[in-house]
Amino acid sequence: MSDAAKTPSGPLAGLRVLDLSRVLAGPWCTQILGDLGAEVIKIEQPGQGDDTRRWGPPFVEDGSRDAAYYLCANRNKKSVAINLADPRGAEMIRKIAIDCDIVVENFRVGGLVKYGLDHASLSQINPRLIYCSITGFGQDGPYKDRGGYDFLIQGMSGLMSVTGRPDDQPGGGPLKVGIPISDLVTGLYAATSILAALAHRDRTGEGQRIDMALLDTQVALLANQASNYLNGGMLPRRLGNEHPNTVPYQDFACADGDILVALGNDRQFRDFCKLIGRPDLPDDPRFAVNGGRSPHRQALQDEMQPAIARWKSDDLIAAMEAAKLPGGRVNDIPHILADPQIAARGLVRDMTRSDGTPVKILGYPGKLSKTPADYRHAPPRSGEDTREVLMTLLNIDGAELTALMEADVIAERLR
Repeated sequence: MSDAAKTPSGPLAGLRVLDLSRVLAGPWCTQILGDLGAEVIKIEQPGQGDDTRRWGPPFVEDGSRDAAYYLCANRNKKSVAINLADPRGAEMIRKIAIDCDIVVENFRVGGLVKYGLDHASLSQINPRLIYCSITGFGQDGPYKDRGGYDFLIQGMSGLMSVTGRPDDQPGGGPLKVGIPISDLVTGLYAATSILAALAHRDRTGEGQRIDMALLDTQVALLANQASNYLNGGMLPRRLGNEHPNTVPYQDFACADGDILVALGNDRQFRDFCKLIGRPDLPDDPRFAVNGGRSPHRQALQDEMQPAIARWKSDDLIAAMEAAKLPGGRVNDIPHILADPQIAARGLVRDMTRSDGTPVKILGYPGKLSKTPADYRHAPPRSGEDTREVLMTLLNIDGAELTALMEADVIAERLR
């Protein structure tokens, strides 16, 4: 059975999502809904498709030449190429929305009004619709009309002010996170909010609008750093690999490389000091409890580093594991993807595109005992489901499809 022929089996099976989003935050959200069983219809611009199809190299070496980036956020979807700027295309999308449960879009504020695809328009024809808008700064406020991009949001939100090494160290200065964290977490929050809206609809029968902003999401993720400032007046700063509150919680140099030490309480600190041959350190009143270790972190590091440097990294990690102390090493991506723990968890999965091209994806991380995620439809080529969806949902016949294609209102890619 091909990936595309599999029937949804997850907890959201029976729900239909109209995906008007592109790039990452929106597609990440809709991929989660698809993994959990929803039917996701991804609308793409004919001849162009999702921007990320061109965000390479690397590219998939098949007829599509889709970028590997695109593959990360678009499985379990059907691709329908409709020109929404054409009134006939917009009308088709409105008709599809009548039979959908969820719409996800990431156009600029007000950008879908002229097509009749905004929340006000679609909720009139489908009051049960859950309509999620994802923008950089939200539907209101002084920045609402600005475009939002992950890199900008990481900087504007304050995240980069606490990421990287201190200014007085080599390589110091603000850094972005190595993945588009603001986009990804906004997609996660959007999916969570949609599930909450579904629960509300189950009780009341009414849909609602969800307003998601990248800046809001990233500021909410400041978590302990923001709380340290709001409730304690502590000004967050860049600490490299150190923790702002818990010490020691950082990297240390062994004889043959660095390891990570993540000690979360005073007992673990005492056990670790004994392990490395410095059982006297907890007797120092500066270091006895975490509240003292944090303001005296440099003095503690100066005491611990020579003892740790005598160890080989594998030996110390093994000794920490035997003592049930949290530690490890920094893996590169090839190493972690080949790690036996990741293999045991089945996170790397093989799928097959409609033309037979094999691709690898990272699966949904949650393990649901009764309704697990499924993987039934590899990331589609642009427009490959146009004919099937329009014939099935809108009862458009072959002759009309041909006329619409000749008028560049829709497009399809032959399998």
